[in-house]
Amino acid sequence: MSVQMEIICVGNELLIGKTLNTNALWMAKRATSLGIVVKRITVVGDYVDEIAAATVEALQRKPRFIITTGGLGPTFDDKTLEGIAKALNRKLEVNEDALKMVREKYEAFAKEGRIEEVELTPPRVKMATLPEKAKPLLNPTGTAPGVMIEGDETFLMALPGVPSEMEAIFEDSIVPLLKKAGGNVMFFETSIFADNMMESTLAPLIDQTMHDSAYVYIKSHPKGEDNMPHIELHFSTTAKDSKSAKDRLGKAIIQLSELIEKSGGKVTVQQKSQIRP
Repeated sequence: MSVQMEIICVGNELLIGKTLNTNALWMAKRATSLGIVVKRITVVGDYVDEIAAATVEALQRKPRFIITTGGLGPTFDDKTLEGIAKALNRKLEVNEDALKMVREKYEAFAKEGRIEEVELTPPRVKMATLPEKAKPLLNPTGTAPGVMIEGDETFLMALPGVPSEMEAIFEDSIVPLLKKAGGNVMFFETSIFADNMMESTLAPLIDQTMHDSAYVYIKSHPKGEDNMPHIELHFSTTAKDSKSAKDRLGKAIIQLSELIEKSGGKVTVQQKSQIRP
């Protein structure tokens, strides 16, 4: 049974097109590489009710992991933890472990001469104000801690929106959980390219190959024009070892390649042909 994840990205800047949502792309790719199935990516604005509603809906679907990004900072529009607290019907409280993390960050800044005072102002304390029973996650590169709340069926994690901070916390604190939950299953992928064949002609050949190749998913991605079709065929599977993955993917590639050539198409192999976890 697959281990499922949902991602909730918070920020008005994502909705108005000011900021490209690279966090969702990075997390989805990283989680998938570890054999986790990302079922949904949701984007909401910096509003408590919207964050709470998105969290409640995700919890109702019972994925093993829900990860939010954005909205953990000291400013007025950083409302993610308030939204999560509302979704869980929990109070917000100053978490002493989180406050210690924040204090140590500002002490380090003072030693570096980046700030003059270490005073824990209300905006700074805000970053250590978490929902009840939450656990702070060390932020190696920034100030605001990540947050983890463990439920009976779902781990709910909140990460900063700054990509370098999000990635650092994800690697240090979340990847070990994903590996444990996934049972060391990994994602493998490879691509070939079909030329001189319309995607509509390829469709039944892909269907036949997927029917005959258990655990292999094939997705077509047109790259050329209608009068010069050039289509990437992306093969993927999850497996516990590279040999099993290569055997599955190799069999499917051979079958689909033969079907394409018999139908008058041409198969080409480019850089994306390497099977990689």
